Amino acid sequence: MATKQETRLQNSIDALMASYHEHPEIEHIGNIDLPVKENIVALIEDIQALLFPGLIRQESFDYLNLPHVVGQQTVSIFYRLKEAIEMVLCWKATEEGKNCDEMPKFGERVENIAFEFLEFLPELRDILSEDVSAILEGDPASVSKREIVLAYPGLEAVSVFRIAHFLHKRDVPLIPRIMTEHVHSKTGVDIHPGVTIGKGLMIDHGTGIVIGETAIIKDQVRLYQGVTLGALSPQHSLANPGLKRHPTIENNVIVYSGATILGDVVIGEGSIIGGNVWLTSSVKPNSRVFLKDAESALEVRVKAS
Repeated sequence: MATKQETRLQNSIDALMASYHEHPEIEHIGNIDLPVKENIVALIEDIQALLFPGLIRQESFDYLNLPHVVGQQTVSIFYRLKEAIEMVLCWKATEEGKNCDEMPKFGERVENIAFEFLEFLPELRDILSEDVSAILEGDPASVSKREIVLAYPGLEAVSVFRIAHFLHKRDVPLIPRIMTEHVHSKTGVDIHPGVTIGKGLMIDHGTGIVIGETAIIKDQVRLYQGVTLGALSPQHSLANPGLKRHPTIENNVIVYSGATILGDVVIGEGSIIGGNVWLTSSVKPNSRVFLKDAESALEVRVKAS
């Protein structure tokens, strides 16, 4: 005869099993494997080490052994990325009622995405170099480019975003979002992998920045902490998921801390959006948008509360 303790344990197990049957959408029990989050995080770190050799982790090499080290890392990244892409594309096919083993050229597609990513890395280094230069030029507290790579959370968030965005554009599910949400948890910067970002983005301080899926940020833009580039109406967006619902930030725009810009609006080239501004309409190029004075700022805070 079961003891009282054994009975309570069995009841707990039975209730949990019943919950699994009741809410199958928040579990993954079956034959189709999914990537482990920790493996994707490790992949990100290895890719960053390849992008910024000698700055992401303690490594001892020079230009004599560098080709050997890069070769080993590149081959490892290729096979691990290929495996992860195959997993999520098979999972997606299963969700759509398909069998990836029966899909024409499925393996070729997976391999091509992994190869295209590796081939993109030199171009990505060029882009990231411009991001680093933008921070050095825009932040008087920065000392050197190496310091920025080593220490600036804004650059880390942007570098991981650019990796994730490449995969997102090729319709790879799950992996891009795991990447950007991981770096969000580290840096406080939340950039959806679907965002379009140009060259020379400077994110200063970074904490609390949110950039929604259909936002477009063009070249040489500066964003400070607490900036939101969001959607105006979640209900309307859910009903029309294909619509552009986030702002477009044109070239050479500065958006200061705490500013909120919502909806499919355009911030014209060369504009400056002041701190704590709430904006739901487009502004012309070279505009200056500020709260008028301390009294009006106080009034805004009172109304918001």
